[in-house]
Amino acid sequence: MSSSPLSKKRRLSGSDTKTVPHCSTSYSVGSQLTHTPENGMANNGNEAEIDEGLYSRQLYVLGHDAMKRMQNSNVLVSGLRGLGVEIAKNVILGGMKSVTVHDQGAAEWRDLSSQFYLREEDLGQNRAEVSQSRLAELNSYVTVAAYTGPLTDDYLMNFQVVVLTNSSLEEQLRIGDLCHSKGIKLVIADTRGLFGQLFCDFGDMVLYDTNGEQPLSAMISMITRDSVGVVTCLDEARHGFESGDHVTFSEVQGMTELNGCKPKEIKVLGPYTFSIGDTSAFSPYVRGGIVSQVKVPKEMSFKSLSDSVSAPEFVLTDFAKFERPGQLHVGFQALHAFQKKHSRLPKPWNQADADMLVSLANTVNEAQADGAKLEQLDEGLLKKLSYLSAGDLAPVNAFIGGLAAQEIIKACTGKFMPIMQWLYFDALECLPEAEGAMLTEEECTPRSCRYDGQIAVFGTRLQDQLAKQRYFLVGAGAIGCELLKNFAMIGLAGGEGEVIVTDMDTIEKSNLNRQFLFRPWDVTRMKSETAAAAVRQMNPSIRITGHQNRVGPDTEKVYDDEFLEGLHGVANALDNVDARMYMDRRCVYYRKPLLESGTLGTKGNVQVVIPFLTESYSSSQDPPEKSIPICTLKNFPNAIEHTLQWARDEFEGLFKQPAENAMQYLTDPKFLERTLKLPGAQPLEVLEAVHRSLVVERPHSWADCVAWARNHWQCQYSNNIRQLLHNFPPDQLTSSGAPFWSGPKRCPHALEFSTSTDLHMDYILAAASLFAQTYGITPSSDRAALARLLNEVAVPVFTPRSGVKIHVSDQELQSANASVDDSRLEELKAQLPSTEAAAQIRLCPIDFEKDDDANFHMDFIVAASNLRAENYDIPPADRHKSKLIAGKIIPAIATTTAAVVGLVCLELLKLVQGHRRLESYKNGFMNLALPFFAFSEPIAAPKHKYYEMDWTLWDRFEVKGIQPSGEEMTLRQFLDYFKNEHKLEITMLSQGVSMLYSFFMPAAKLKERLEMPMTEIVTKVSKKKLGKYIGALVFELCCNDDTDEDVEVPYVRYTIR
Repeated sequence: MSSSPLSKKRRLSGSDTKTVPHCSTSYSVGSQLTHTPENGMANNGNEAEIDEGLYSRQLYVLGHDAMKRMQNSNVLVSGLRGLGVEIAKNVILGGMKSVTVHDQGAAEWRDLSSQFYLREEDLGQNRAEVSQSRLAELNSYVTVAAYTGPLTDDYLMNFQVVVLTNSSLEEQLRIGDLCHSKGIKLVIADTRGLFGQLFCDFGDMVLYDTNGEQPLSAMISMITRDSVGVVTCLDEARHGFESGDHVTFSEVQGMTELNGCKPKEIKVLGPYTFSIGDTSAFSPYVRGGIVSQVKVPKEMSFKSLSDSVSAPEFVLTDFAKFERPGQLHVGFQALHAFQKKHSRLPKPWNQADADMLVSLANTVNEAQADGAKLEQLDEGLLKKLSYLSAGDLAPVNAFIGGLAAQEIIKACTGKFMPIMQWLYFDALECLPEAEGAMLTEEECTPRSCRYDGQIAVFGTRLQDQLAKQRYFLVGAGAIGCELLKNFAMIGLAGGEGEVIVTDMDTIEKSNLNRQFLFRPWDVTRMKSETAAAAVRQMNPSIRITGHQNRVGPDTEKVYDDEFLEGLHGVANALDNVDARMYMDRRCVYYRKPLLESGTLGTKGNVQVVIPFLTESYSSSQDPPEKSIPICTLKNFPNAIEHTLQWARDEFEGLFKQPAENAMQYLTDPKFLERTLKLPGAQPLEVLEAVHRSLVVERPHSWADCVAWARNHWQCQYSNNIRQLLHNFPPDQLTSSGAPFWSGPKRCPHALEFSTSTDLHMDYILAAASLFAQTYGITPSSDRAALARLLNEVAVPVFTPRSGVKIHVSDQELQSANASVDDSRLEELKAQLPSTEAAAQIRLCPIDFEKDDDANFHMDFIVAASNLRAENYDIPPADRHKSKLIAGKIIPAIATTTAAVVGLVCLELLKLVQGHRRLESYKNGFMNLALPFFAFSEPIAAPKHKYYEMDWTLWDRFEVKGIQPSGEEMTLRQFLDYFKNEHKLEITMLSQGVSMLYSFFMPAAKLKERLEMPMTEIVTKVSKKKLGKYIGALVFELCCNDDTDEDVEVPYVRYTIR
């Protein structure tokens, strides 16, 4: 994909209420671009543009309205240590109008443990000034300036949102009062070692959307006429509404007063019913109707910081730590008091400073108002706060920084529910597991090295262990980039260890919005190599290697026994379940820890898989996605999702499969033989398609392609609909006397083609261009010439036929016996051109690519879907929504990725220390939109038993295939080994999909196999040679015990080298 913006840009009007801060030259550095950069990304001018090529995945999270509000927002981030730079990075990627970074301090050693845009040569220089140019590269649509002066009241008036990190309580209170009185949104964020704090005051704001979910809709089966009208929905699916939601109605017959009514608040009565208030004055309900959820703006009010300190409201991050927020609220105030008194933070693991902090906390607590005063302080917790407060950890900054950036976006957009108003977080499980384990002050004193911020928490021993780790990172996308940044900051593989990262993808423009290690000039380069080079800049001591391999059976020569046995662990950064499950199986087999995570918009999850302790990723699975019934797609669509899936199927069935089948016929001598063996009516369908591609529909010119497209349009949007209405007229009744066209069945109408209708012309141009492409014919984009060609196309007159069978349900479709017309098959075989005669024909199948706006793929999908939607009176979808659904795009935003990866890396720190208690680890789930957080200890590996032996998925039988004599075990010896050593009689033995032995095997075959070596049987049955890289085989067993009962047993690892 080229780096120029191929995408449409959406122009947005609206001027700004506040201007970009104008800073005096002594204080600021700016990234003012006077021209459009070569990468095609232009700075925001007065008229904001949304570059859908860059922001597409984020747009599916936030929407265009919210993005527009962001592009009119100026944000100040004060404090450019690790947390400040994390927040700034996330909001710059998000696409604010301007971000000003402010700091009056100079870079010092301890900053380098988490401030990824500071380098050793920057020590002693102003943090904001040094970071500005590196932050500005993230998004050239955002003006990034550095400011090093004081935060005066006048200066702060330039911003819509002010973010304070690393500031004193006095400054927070002063700025908090100003912001509250002037309508400036305020976010305060702080991290202290393994602790984090977040506060929001957005004054009086309008919330447009509390959760960001798509508005729900449901089909209606009944509405009562009553003082409390009750709506009953069709029982195909639960309506999903909640009490307090607002809804409106359409297509209701009878009680038409509801159609297009003002949003009504509902009360949910059950999964299919809800009440809507008084309907007694309305007309009686007859049938039909759709109820749709409406997002109603909601006004919210926040308390100022000074009011909120004494009367705090908390958002819980961990329900197991219910008492912590109140304790930490006092503890953080005590830390501010300590800093004010001593002009420094408590020393790492210093007992005297810890006692002093507890004393100050008691003073703070006594001064609290009744609502915030605690009955008893947790001295152990407060002492840990003191011990760790000088620490600065990249993973904690990533988590709190991701959350804080999401709150800034909420403040600018009114999208999603803000944090009300305090959030506290800790990850004390990362500390050594032993009861009362204390690090010494000496272990944790600064060393004038880049890891000082981490040494202050964990000492030097962990640093040495981290440096030796060998980790395999699978994927270098959004999660992969964030993981690599954290790896570099914490010092993973900073010595004799190594990080191996593999990703076979190249960088595309849409990646730049969240895969923050990449820049516009990296587009088309390999992700893994580019990411590796970027993190070497952040920490030159990291040893990292980039690969371009897909993980799977094909690359087991590369990622073999030697490679995987040499690892300390694996981190997945994948975008599909199959690859995740494959890596999970490999980690279980090689008994390696696996760090698993994923995001979907504002939702994220983290799972840690630990050998012999937890279940694996594959132990539990999400329910399968609900598929659309075939008959709904073919004849009875009722939602835009149905027409879009139909359009995708059309794309595959017109421009990919026919060309593939035709080329196989022309190039593969056995194609015909294989096709004729296919079940049911498939042979006829495939050969009809090949005949059409090579004979009936084969075009020789652009005019032929246009004629084909015009006739196909007629068939799909007029003829087929007329045939359907011939079979089932609009007034048709079912056997029970109910209207056939009711409920989910929408009565369609045929369309009339017109060259003056843009949608009709869009379809013809896209379909003809794609059809031409499959035959190597050059298309034309001249619409006037296209209209002239269309006027010359002869479209056959269509008359609906009787006797055409149209299936009403999938059950009816399945039970219909597909009879094969043998005479037609023979006729087709005779009519197909000989492969010699057709040798010059070359067809090119087209693979669907959603992100290239010049290739006609999405043009075809949008036109095909919206024409079918018009047939059935379904509201159409614009290109943006169509792309999301048809392209199965996963919405994504940088904030969630940063927060999730922060949690992953906290689990990594536990793994490296060798934590063995299940309760030390945390699986996590979050939804930043709500906001909601849930942590739980991982599920223990389920235990199984045979005889008195307990076993889990991590156990196996180890069998050495090569005997002391040097000869390999035969099948007979293998069976005897299990009978003698384990008292197990093997009834079936398999390897992969190959059955090697079963008790019901024919006697002759069994006799032959019993004397064969095991590897010989495997190669004979699987018909594959064993590669030299294979050191062991996996066998699955079915066994009986000595009472002849079936028993479940582990698998066998059979070593052959």
